[in-house]
Amino acid sequence: MDNMINHPGIILGFVVVVLVMLLLDLGVFNKNAHVVSSKEAAIWSAVWITLSMGFSGVIYYFSGFEKFTQYQSAYWIEKALSVDNLFVFILVFGFFKVPRELHHKVLFWGIIGALVFRAIFIFAGVGLINMTYLPDMNIFGQTVQLNIVMLLFGLFLIYAGIKSWAGDDDGDEEKDFTKSAGAKLVYRFFKVSSKYDGGKIFTIENGVKVATPLLVVISVIEFTDLLFAVDSIPAIFAIAPDDPLILYTSNIFAILGLRALYFLLANFIHMFTLLKYGLAIILAFIGVKMVIAPFYHISSPLSLSIVGGILILSVIASLIFAPKEAKPANPVD
Repeated sequence: MDNMINHPGIILGFVVVVLVMLLLDLGVFNKNAHVVSSKEAAIWSAVWITLSMGFSGVIYYFSGFEKFTQYQSAYWIEKALSVDNLFVFILVFGFFKVPRELHHKVLFWGIIGALVFRAIFIFAGVGLINMTYLPDMNIFGQTVQLNIVMLLFGLFLIYAGIKSWAGDDDGDEEKDFTKSAGAKLVYRFFKVSSKYDGGKIFTIENGVKVATPLLVVISVIEFTDLLFAVDSIPAIFAIAPDDPLILYTSNIFAILGLRALYFLLANFIHMFTLLKYGLAIILAFIGVKMVIAPFYHISSPLSLSIVGGILILSVIASLIFAPKEAKPANPVD
């Protein structure tokens, strides 16, 4: 099967687009800190989704329908699972009382960290998968080739899906985020001021250079993304375990659109009360797909249809049965 590594032009195009968009984002459109309106968030969401879908069209043109569906599947799986991040972002911003005009800056640096760590996870993961195939063996009269890592990932995702379905998230609302790993790391190495100083990460206080709470928040967001990557990265390995570039490009385009999605949905995310059940089913489905892969292959087009169907149904069900008294935890507008 054609691999994206055989098309360096596509890779170069991806790098150029991402760098140009990040430079425009930080240096032009968000040069000055400001509260991102729902209208602005909607425009940026449309821009990122358009770029993502346009890139998938390029993949279809050069690599065919199978790679196109792999990209689409990985993109929408990451996009769907990233919604869980939004709930935590709202709680973190509320806990640290982050001024609304600084939300974008925190999320921007969170994205930069994700670009690096997701590359490490994905390329190292694909390399590990390629190293852990067992010799062909006969199971139930069928010759199969098992992969230890894929089997473990599959079982983990089934477990994660069951736990997510049964889990109770109410405790998160009272969680002390100063005790999270990201916050502890900052407090260990820096003296932290008790107040913000605009968009500064470090400031001078009584003649001493200290970190502002903004550094703590950025660190908490980074570690939160790492924790969520434990679910999302194994999930996309089920889509294209032999093509890390398909996984990375789809993952990054999904992550890059996450900030705009946060500002767009933060005031309405309380309405999607049943979405977590859809995400739990998606995790379990992908886990099952990985476990049975040596015996039965579920094609990428079928996977995309199933994931998309579950996601759409869970959103529709949430809107129909949304509790009227539910309120957003920390509105951004």
